[in-house]
Amino acid sequence: MQATGGVNLNRLVVFVAVVEAGSLSAAARRLGLAKTMVSAHIQRLEAEIGASLLLRSTRRQSLTDAGEAFYESARRIVHDAQEAISAAGRDSAEPRGTLRVAAPIDYAASVVAPVAVQLRRRHPQLKVELLAGDRVVDMLKEGIDVAIRAGRLADSALQATRIGSFTEWLVASPLLFEGGGMPTQPRELAQLPFVALSVLAQPLTWTLTSASGRARRTLRFEQVMSANTSHAVRSAVLAGGGLAVLPDYAVKADVAAGRLVKVLAQWSLPESGIYAVFPAARHRPQKVRAFLEMLRLQIEQRGGDASPPPAD
Repeated sequence: MQATGGVNLNRLVVFVAVVEAGSLSAAARRLGLAKTMVSAHIQRLEAEIGASLLLRSTRRQSLTDAGEAFYESARRIVHDAQEAISAAGRDSAEPRGTLRVAAPIDYAASVVAPVAVQLRRRHPQLKVELLAGDRVVDMLKEGIDVAIRAGRLADSALQATRIGSFTEWLVASPLLFEGGGMPTQPRELAQLPFVALSVLAQPLTWTLTSASGRARRTLRFEQVMSANTSHAVRSAVLAGGGLAVLPDYAVKADVAAGRLVKVLAQWSLPESGIYAVFPAARHRPQKVRAFLEMLRLQIEQRGGDASPPPAD
């Protein structure tokens, strides 16, 4: 396809993929092309517009000043074209292509991955790429179709829909209390070792609410260790490293099996939402809508609980 001025629009797709993927090799894998073909497209695009777009070395690539300005325009053109194609066939087309989903590590493993398998069974022409990590991804730059985020959402231009909720649990291994009794009051927690999830804004300060709702206690825990993923925090707690505050979906199976115990179970921590987040668009792609439908179905089958069922 040719654009005004003789620029091949297909090359815009390749250029945007190279910038978002971070390298020619990664873009080639995403597009299903040979690396030499991707390189050729970039060279021809630079020749067609008469400007150098990328600075390449053996270790890294970066955009030139002209490339940065051109990328923003090219990304909008590619996005609008993809949105138009999706809108044209959204009511009748079978979901196909690749769905890129980002989710927190524990939620990706316990909830999203099984949903992705069921989605593939229903729509065999659709591929799913699951990116598990506890950092907040740049959805546009990394080409993410939908991201699952837990907790409070930061203000942004992204669209979001609430798909469920979870509750934070204060947990510990029974090993932590060998030789001593379980705490019965919030004040007894302050001197116990605490394993913090460092990616949280305030990982050491938590407010407990009594069962009646009339009493609230805000505590600052004594950190002995921190980790940047809930999976690592859970592993440290299972080894007897200390208390931790973790989402119920990450530790529900451990509590049911007796590997962990809820500490001060008669007191509660805040409930938070689980959200599906996507780039702003007039029409949501069919593959994203199919994924959300499957995810919501699984949540509804568990009575609105967005966490996974306990292991048998």
